[in-house]
Amino acid sequence: MKGIFITFEGPEGSGKTTVIERLAKKLEDAGYIVRLTREPGGCRISEDIRSIILDVNNKNMDPVTEALLYAASRRQHVSEVIKPHLDAGHIVICDRFLDSSLVYQGYARNLGIDNVLEINKQAINGLFPDLTIFFDIKPNVGLDRIKDNKRNQNRLDLEKLDFHNRVYEGYIEVLNRFSDRIKAINADLSREEVYYSVEKIVFDFLEKKNDLWESQKIS
Repeated sequence: MKGIFITFEGPEGSGKTTVIERLAKKLEDAGYIVRLTREPGGCRISEDIRSIILDVNNKNMDPVTEALLYAASRRQHVSEVIKPHLDAGHIVICDRFLDSSLVYQGYARNLGIDNVLEINKQAINGLFPDLTIFFDIKPNVGLDRIKDNKRNQNRLDLEKLDFHNRVYEGYIEVLNRFSDRIKAINADLSREEVYYSVEKIVFDFLEKKNDLWESQKIS
């Protein structure tokens, strides 16, 4: 049985990480084997590339260079971590994946969503998420959260508000394009409300998948 690939997306400061960790624990308690990972990163080589991408000293990075680095990191991550766990029948939960590149480099950096998708075709080798949850929150709210939480700011956090507004617009564009697998939640609600919205989406999705597997066995 093939595993399930779930990704989480959203603007900076949307609060994905806390929810993802809590969801992984809930799934493990329900008997699932879960591999929690992130992008850029997820394995040593990809984490090394992450450090280059997010380094605040690399402000002059060319947008195409940025897109290619993300794709290189993603390729290693897919081949070393994501695909082996999916092949083993596990649930893989990833904090950001392909959609981030389509949004940040394709839309916000003006490289074109289709162009960035083409760059990533070899990186993902046909591996799209089964389910993506988009944390819908306005950029200024997310950035204020980062400041309030006193999180170390990376190169993307330090971009001007106009860039973050374009990121948000890009997410709406990608959401509309891939509405069959991307589900949006209001990330401006309380932590508990956000978490339970996510939990319901994921467990409803898994229930439908399990029903499908059972029907295929019977037939």
